[in-house]
Amino acid sequence: MDYSDVSTIAAWVTEQGLKGVSEAELMTGFCAACRNAGLPLDRGLALMDTLHPVHEGRAFRWDSVEEIQTEFEYGPTSSGEAASNWQRSAFYHLWSRNEREIRRRLGFGDPIDFSLLDTIAEAGHTDFVAMMHRFSEAGTIGEMDCFFSHFATKHPEGFSDHDLAILRKLVPVLGLAIKCIALGRIARTIAEVYLGEDAARQVMEGKISRGKSERISAALWFSDLLNYTKISDSVPPEEIIPLLNDYSEAVITAIHASGGNVLKLIGDGVLAIFKGEVPAEACSAALRAESLLREKLGTLNDERRRAGRAATDVYIGLHIGDVFYGNIGSQDRLDFTVIGPAVNEVSRIASICRSVDLNLLMSSDFASAIPEEERATLACIGRYALRGVQRAQELYTLDSARLNG
Repeated sequence: MDYSDVSTIAAWVTEQGLKGVSEAELMTGFCAACRNAGLPLDRGLALMDTLHPVHEGRAFRWDSVEEIQTEFEYGPTSSGEAASNWQRSAFYHLWSRNEREIRRRLGFGDPIDFSLLDTIAEAGHTDFVAMMHRFSEAGTIGEMDCFFSHFATKHPEGFSDHDLAILRKLVPVLGLAIKCIALGRIARTIAEVYLGEDAARQVMEGKISRGKSERISAALWFSDLLNYTKISDSVPPEEIIPLLNDYSEAVITAIHASGGNVLKLIGDGVLAIFKGEVPAEACSAALRAESLLREKLGTLNDERRRAGRAATDVYIGLHIGDVFYGNIGSQDRLDFTVIGPAVNEVSRIASICRSVDLNLLMSSDFASAIPEEERATLACIGRYALRGVQRAQELYTLDSARLNG
């Protein structure tokens, strides 16, 4: 392999990074191109921490012969067996000592003193090199502060000095391309976690101008926890966040599983929408979410009561109407949400649940929009004046709806 190949491979990596191909495709293509050009690579791995509520990072692998999982996500390495494995790795050695490179000539008597080296040696690899390229403070996001990679060969003589020189030139280009792709993934993750999937998609597509919105018809969901204030005053302070997390998990997963989009978490409250070209389909999706939530709450409350922890219920208001869906706020602080009279109405409908001892109420507009075969399960509870809403509304519920706390 000569230096003209270096330019060709570096140009290819740059092009693929700009195109936004996946990190696994980039790693596979890079290693294959190096091998085809004469670099004796037989194994490669790259990994980088990320910014994600569940995963600590992502890793990408390549093998010249064996079919392997080309990418995987890993969880926190701060405790337990994961921490022990991390601290025995060549990458931890580099990171903790702020070194750029470490090599073990496995076929020539060097110690097998890091995790995975025994497996690599048993597979016939003769030489191993691990690298770390650390980012500056300005280039660090969360725990994503460096790019790790390792490479191994089965060549009888191991890596030559020329081989290592080639890797030292090319791996930073690979790291930059993978980091570029990872930053795009992080941006999407942050947007989805804090805005919701549909709002995040629209923001990532460029809808970030203040006042940019569209008028849509949607089924609206507003829910709250029963007796949240009373519970929060009676349980130890350290129990409040776990309680909110438990019930938010149940509500949000039920909504998402039924095709809805959560737009706001307001303390213990949740505002969500169900979009659809056909109103009946949007309303049916909201009712599926409500039914699924009841199942989840049954399991959750049983678990919490067995553990001696406070249990409660969720009350829900459902409505359908036209809303404006988009950006509101200042020039430098925007919220992507829904606004309009229908949003106010659904929150008022939900607030009546407590006074009528029902965990579900829906507007007459919502009840009229659901498929005819589903209306047999509805019961009208009367006409109610909603605070801040000009007209009184007939409200409906399901026969099975009763608050349990």
